[in-house]
Amino acid sequence: MQLVEGIEAQILRVFENLKAVAQAAGSSLDDAIKINVYLVDLAHFSRVNEIMAKYFREPYPARAAVGVAALPRGALVEMDAVLFIGN
Repeated sequence: MQLVEGIEAQILRVFENLKAVAQAAGSSLDDAIKINVYLVDLAHFSRVNEIMAKYFREPYPARAAVGVAALPRGALVEMDAVLFIGN
């Protein structure tokens, strides 16, 4: 439960956490249909896109980026994902 330092490390950690949650649900990030990205500085969105390409294949899930004033524990980035797990 430690927050890593730096935007790149935090982006990687968030994607790894999303991957772990998807796997715990018997799924994978391949089933993601929507990603919401919350950034303290929207200038980092391009870095999110670069790293995201390592975790997802086309067609990429829909995504939205939201600029926020602050995140818990001083985080620079947070994300949530919606997965479609079905037939």
